[in-house]
Amino acid sequence: MENADVELGELLTAAEAAPPGESVDVVARDLQKRFGAERVSFLFADLVGQQLVRLTPAGDEEDTGRAAPFALRGTVYDEVLRSQRQYVGPSAQGGRHVITPVTNRGDCLGVLEMTLQHADDLTLEQIGEAAHVLAYIIVTDRRFTDLYHLGRRTTRTSLAAEIQHQLLPSASCCEATQFALAAGLVPADDIGGDTYDYSLDRDTLHLSITDAMGHDTDSALLATLLVGALRRARRDGCDTLRQASEAHQALLRHARGLATGQLLCFDLKSGTCELVNAGHPWPLRVREGVVEELRLAVNLPFGVVAPTPYRVQELSLLPGDRLVLLTDGMQDRGAAAVDLPELIRDTRALHPRETVRVLTGAVLEACRGKLHDDATVMVMDWYGTRGEDTLGRERIPSRGETGQASQSA
Repeated sequence: MENADVELGELLTAAEAAPPGESVDVVARDLQKRFGAERVSFLFADLVGQQLVRLTPAGDEEDTGRAAPFALRGTVYDEVLRSQRQYVGPSAQGGRHVITPVTNRGDCLGVLEMTLQHADDLTLEQIGEAAHVLAYIIVTDRRFTDLYHLGRRTTRTSLAAEIQHQLLPSASCCEATQFALAAGLVPADDIGGDTYDYSLDRDTLHLSITDAMGHDTDSALLATLLVGALRRARRDGCDTLRQASEAHQALLRHARGLATGQLLCFDLKSGTCELVNAGHPWPLRVREGVVEELRLAVNLPFGVVAPTPYRVQELSLLPGDRLVLLTDGMQDRGAAAVDLPELIRDTRALHPRETVRVLTGAVLEACRGKLHDDATVMVMDWYGTRGEDTLGRERIPSRGETGQASQSA
């Protein structure tokens, strides 16, 4: 494998030398040179995970950088994204059709697609490695270009939506030895102020889910102030209680508005979790197939004048538990038609990333694509301090593997 390591090193060097918007082209040329790959392309899901967008080579499609999106559900691409397994099947043009997941730390960026005339096990393994390298390249390059942001948008984005999306973490999914988490936000037509955030330190996992009151740019600006205050406090080393206090004071001093929120801090060594609930919907826990609403004490929202002091509570999770955090947009109005507890139970075997896609998709469908309020959900599987999966399920890998998915499209 020494030669393969050298080739991957050369691939990284070539990608770094190219403009950030042409990194996929560099990878495509490398695969063509090494394996005779044909029709190499990169595809990724849109912002709500319902459509797939193909990134076109530089100069194609009038230089828009993308082809027309198409429905993801029920396709072979959907199977690869869900299973995180490489697909190998017959190609209509002859040879083998290969689709490989492009994933970084559980954050599935998309898939790499190509046709090969010869696809032995070693070649497939090396293509899987190239796809993993591509994930790192994209994560790096999207800091310098809007190409990957543009490609994920299948509808026109309002100013409020632009502000709100920039508040979210750059990756909607994260995996570590002790947990796997994923989150998703489906914007309302006029934006309702939802955000989610997470940060993984050496021994601590911080989570937050918030809902700034109001709509459109007013709620987006209020959410900006709220998230900024929470991140500043967190990065200053403040604990959960202090983060809540800093957010509350920021809203009192600089804004006329309220926001609900739920802040969690997991000690990854002991497995304990501290939680502050500022007027937010209760979390749901799945344990041994039973979905239970955790009726914890609730403080007043951030920004309420002279509230009672915020209270820190301890949340207990066992290895194998699933925790679901959500905003009221997942439950109100049209979304109320979705039986969330039943759907959460039915999707227990799925990776959090796929559960989020199913839940937000169900809410979108129930509301016929027109939400009156943002709908946000965060799903976390807790494996325990040693990463043990007591349910006996296979852990979904955080990168593409050469194991093949179903060979029928």
